[in-house]
Amino acid sequence: MPGQLNGRIALVTGASRGIGRAIALAMAREGAQVVAVARTVGALEELDDDIKSAGGSASLVPMDLRKPEGIDQLGSIVFERWKRLDILVGNAGVLGRLSPLGHIEPKTWDEVMAVNVTANWRLIRSFDPLLRQSEAGRAVFVTSGAARTIHAYWGPYAVSKAALEALAKTYAAETATTAIKVNLLNPGPIRTRMRAQAMPGEDPDSLPPPEAVAEAFLPLVLPSRKESGLIYDFDQGQLKQRG
Repeated sequence: MPGQLNGRIALVTGASRGIGRAIALAMAREGAQVVAVARTVGALEELDDDIKSAGGSASLVPMDLRKPEGIDQLGSIVFERWKRLDILVGNAGVLGRLSPLGHIEPKTWDEVMAVNVTANWRLIRSFDPLLRQSEAGRAVFVTSGAARTIHAYWGPYAVSKAALEALAKTYAAETATTAIKVNLLNPGPIRTRMRAQAMPGEDPDSLPPPEAVAEAFLPLVLPSRKESGLIYDFDQGQLKQRG
C-alpha cells in the first residue's frame, strides 16, 4: 500500500539521532525518499540500515551545517538528481551553554546562532527554488517553548529560537501566494540528548521518546496541508496551534 508521502523528496537536518532520526524514519516508512543530513557518518549509516529494513530509501549527506558552502552545494546536488524538493525539515539544533549572558563566550554564541538560525536561512536560500518546483512544497522548522517562555541562563538558545520563528514566519509570508506552506513545531519535553544536557537531573523515562513526536510532523508536510505561518506545540500526543 502506498504511503502518505509516496514519491516525495524529503530533506531532514539533524537526522542522525533524536527527533531528526525519528522524523526521517517516519517519513521513509510513508514512502518518502529521505535526504538525511547530519555530521556523524556512523549514525547516518545506522539510520540508513533501519530505513532499508523498513522498506524505505535514503540518501546520506554527512555535513556540518556551520559551513554554509556545503548547504549551497547540497541544493545543487538535489536539483541535479530530482529537480525539486517536496519537504524541508529544519530540525538540527544546538543548546549552547546555560549561563548568564555576560559569561557566554562569543564562540558559543556564534555556534548557536550559526546552527539554529543562519543554517536554516541558508537552507531557505538554497532550497526555495526547488520547493517552488514541487506541486506542494512543505517546510517545517523545529522551535522550542524557550522562544516565548523566558528563563534566566537560557539566553543563546532562547534568542536563536525566537529568531528562527521570525525567520520561518517571514518565509511563510513571502510564499503566501505560492504552493509552499511553512510552519513551525515545538516538540516540548522529549527524551533526547539535548534534553538530558539541559535537565541533567530529570528522569528520561518520564518523557516521551522521539518517535512520539515524529508522527506529528506528518500532517504538516502532506500535500493536503493548507495552513501556513503557524506555530504548533506538541502536547500530550496532540498538535495544538499556538495562540
